[in-house]
Amino acid sequence: MKLSAPIFQLKRRAKLMARAGNLPLHEALDKVAREEGFARWSLLSSTMAAGSLSQTVLSRLDDGDLLLMAGRPGQGKTLLGLQLLLDAVRAGRRALFFTLEYTEPQARGHLRKLATPADLADKVEVVTTEAIGADLIMAHMADAAPGSVAVVDYLQILDQQRSKPPLADQIAALSAFAKDRGLILGFISQIDRAFDPEAKRLPDIGDIRLPNLVDLGLFTKACFLHNGEAQLQNVA
Repeated sequence: MKLSAPIFQLKRRAKLMARAGNLPLHEALDKVAREEGFARWSLLSSTMAAGSLSQTVLSRLDDGDLLLMAGRPGQGKTLLGLQLLLDAVRAGRRALFFTLEYTEPQARGHLRKLATPADLADKVEVVTTEAIGADLIMAHMADAAPGSVAVVDYLQILDQQRSKPPLADQIAALSAFAKDRGLILGFISQIDRAFDPEAKRLPDIGDIRLPNLVDLGLFTKACFLHNGEAQLQNVA
């Protein structure tokens, strides 16, 4: 999503607005954000940060990688996943979004808000069926060229239905599939509620919420997000 001015100029506009109107700065920032089409300033800033971060993440991913994008709610992990797919499309790669959280119109709406130009979002394939799991993902990507990118939304509910294989088995199958075909699979992931930002600035691999046992060593890279900061690291 393109802003009417660079973010530092928008901040300056908010400061001047706060002084002129005797407003708290956070209210002025939120007012500027609404003028730009965002509900609040934190959403505007996290969206812009995700756009820059996604380019860095994509440049550091190798064919065959399994990526975790993890954070507490509202920290920008879904934004990062969507931006990653848009960057993949810009680079001429096939991009797929498998989501158990959104309907297709909702997913398309979020993509169009982020895409510049907006019709770039239409090149991302969106799959929303409740049947999403390892078998369906592999079937959809059976003919995908090496370097294709998929984002799965999200890790912890892939085996929510009892008819699906255990999460550990699904991730093992997807890891082997990605390596064999040279594909990049990203998984949006929850962080355990026990994560304490007072104890450490960012969560890490030990903070991934795992209601069911999974070998996290199958993931090759992870990006952790919290409070506007992010860190991409190798898992192994």
